[in-house]
Amino acid sequence: MDVFTLFFWVIFIFLFLGPTLRKKVLEARRIQAIRSLEKKRDSRVITLIHRQEALGLLGIPFFRYIDIEDSEKILRAIRLTPNDMPIDIVLHTPGGLVLASEQIAHAIKKHKAKVTVFIPHYAMSGGTLIALAADEIVMDEDAVLGSLDPQLGWEYPASSLIWACGVKDRDKLDDRTLVLLDVAEKAVQQLRQLIYDILKDKMDEEKARDLARVLTDGRWTHDYPLTVEKLKTLGIDMKVELPREVYELMELYPQAGIRRPSVEFIPVPYKEKEAKK
Repeated sequence: MDVFTLFFWVIFIFLFLGPTLRKKVLEARRIQAIRSLEKKRDSRVITLIHRQEALGLLGIPFFRYIDIEDSEKILRAIRLTPNDMPIDIVLHTPGGLVLASEQIAHAIKKHKAKVTVFIPHYAMSGGTLIALAADEIVMDEDAVLGSLDPQLGWEYPASSLIWACGVKDRDKLDDRTLVLLDVAEKAVQQLRQLIYDILKDKMDEEKARDLARVLTDGRWTHDYPLTVEKLKTLGIDMKVELPREVYELMELYPQAGIRRPSVEFIPVPYKEKEAKK
């Protein structure tokens, strides 16, 4: 084999294996960072991080969101965590399916030890629901949450549909619109009740009802950012002191062109803490 042929094969192998090796190294660094944060805080760390991906040669934007796969993995992570071990969730998401977000929120609320949600940038829609279920919310000073008004089929805001039908004579509405109106009213009522159930043990029940109504009545567009200052005026408690390790962990989730798992944790059961003597 001459030197040029050898050089060609070396370059080919490097180009072929390089991306795979870099991905494996990045995954190992993420696991190491997660484990380091766990040791520091004596907790289970779970990441729920969604990035915008590019599909195919056309570069069509594809937004990842909270789905059933995410809820299955997070529920498994919580099941593998002892009742007396705190859980820390690093949350970065535009939101997603109500069903998946609701399952995660219920699992968080039922966990007996403290659950802390860290938000370095944003947690919109379903991400906000997950954050509200936690015992503590820790945000970057510029991070935001979002409103929780339900969307019908990614097309119609339920609250806007209810408003539009309210200014018209129902007798003049077609059957499809009436069905959509019925679904919209149920969606708002169901989500409002869910938020109230999550909040009623954290604050005065009347305050919890008011906050649930504010977050679901459609007074803002679905992508309206609720800043730290706005959240405080709404009566939502949070801390603004994000640990340095959370920022460092986020650096290991760069925008990428290929899909990767959005939920990661060390998949082993942890032992119960020994009772203090």
